[in-house]
Amino acid sequence: MNPLSLNRRTFLGGLSLSVGMPALQTLMAAESPPLPHFPAKAKRVIYLMQSGGPSHVDLFDDKETLRKMQGEEMPASILQGLRQTTMTAGQKSKPCLASAWDGHRRGESGMWVSDLLPHTAEIVDDLCFVRSLHGEQINHAPAMTHMLTGHNLPGRPSIGAWLTYGLGSMVDDLPSFVVMTSQDRQGSCGQLFFDYYWGAGFLPGKHQGVPFRSSGDPVLYLSNPKGVSRHARREMLDGLSEMNQFAHQRYADPEIETRIAQYEMAFQMQSSVPELTDFSDEPASVLEMYGPDVHRKGSYAYNCLMARRLAERGTRYIQLMHAGWDQHGNLPNQLPIQCKDTDQPSAALVKDLKARGLLDDTLVIWGGEFGRTPFVQGDINNPNAHGRDHHPRAFTMWMAGGGVQPGKIHGSSDEFAFHVAEDPVHIRDLQATLLHLCGIDHERFTHRHQGLDFKLTGTEPARVVKEILAG
Repeated sequence: MNPLSLNRRTFLGGLSLSVGMPALQTLMAAESPPLPHFPAKAKRVIYLMQSGGPSHVDLFDDKETLRKMQGEEMPASILQGLRQTTMTAGQKSKPCLASAWDGHRRGESGMWVSDLLPHTAEIVDDLCFVRSLHGEQINHAPAMTHMLTGHNLPGRPSIGAWLTYGLGSMVDDLPSFVVMTSQDRQGSCGQLFFDYYWGAGFLPGKHQGVPFRSSGDPVLYLSNPKGVSRHARREMLDGLSEMNQFAHQRYADPEIETRIAQYEMAFQMQSSVPELTDFSDEPASVLEMYGPDVHRKGSYAYNCLMARRLAERGTRYIQLMHAGWDQHGNLPNQLPIQCKDTDQPSAALVKDLKARGLLDDTLVIWGGEFGRTPFVQGDINNPNAHGRDHHPRAFTMWMAGGGVQPGKIHGSSDEFAFHVAEDPVHIRDLQATLLHLCGIDHERFTHRHQGLDFKLTGTEPARVVKEILAG
């Protein structure tokens, strides 16, 4: 330390660190029990987040009662206690709206899947459907925040941050947590993606997701400036690391460690990312399986193939976010667009992982922040002016691989696809199950912040949905 910098404030600050650091290190060691708690079924997770709320009524949960009562008022007994958005709260009439598309029971499981999803229909016996999910939030941002962070208000760590914090990295040359975003090809009904959907919250910043961009370098400033060689960049980073290490010894700020780690990761990614994004080594049959959009950088199909390439290279948590499922109006035209964008690539990802022997220890999750109402929003007689509102009371998601039962159908909604009828699964239960599959007991996995022990599943009761786990 420079003697000129040793004043009263510096002396007292250093004294407090020397006294407090052993106690702080003891607390940090005590709050992070060895992980995993038990053998994990899933080494990695790919979350295919369908932002906006896919309509379970149209895609997976067709009801004969809705078809019989098409255009008739939804019974008051069903609507009782309904929390509504401002978009339908003033709509006095709420007619039943059945799906406009046909569907069929598929595979040995007999799961009903809409004809809008022909590729998903081909793999139903590889999927585990949960048709009894439910939550409380009726607007996009709080519902998405709750689904991805365990709380409806921003500021908590996201699922990927929790996993990388607890389980660490599997490789040194790629991020442990990668995020990619896309939207429907017409850009007609997209939702905003806030960075706290993949944030680290109160965990060290190095655990936040790394967004891959859809144009230019996947990560900003990945390329060296003109005239700067790789050797020169290495020497510069080594010198910078020494200065940061000195600062960390002096101030014990964990974010300095994050800075050191991120600089080093960026340097490693200068070699790993160009190879990752070069699809020239992919067989033509694989590219064809993902569909024609796979060649369009930033498309959902492109991101699905990137997810597989990241998974096989050791990225622990990959979060794809696709906007466009918010069909309040023009449902007959917009829903097919969404399905065409996402159906083939989603199914291809599952097929591809399975063919490479990666599906057994990769958990794939597909779903949105809620479903859509079984009654119409707007004018039921005008195909260009009707749709469905947000609906968290009952909706459907699917999972594959990573320790869940293939060909499993869990739970059901009532005859109107409105309320959960059997085997309810709350969002917290889904999160507890995800952690369990990764070898983590959600009750024991906590982080102390401002005097409280926080966990992903919060303070309300949550359970692992053991009924969907493979033996």
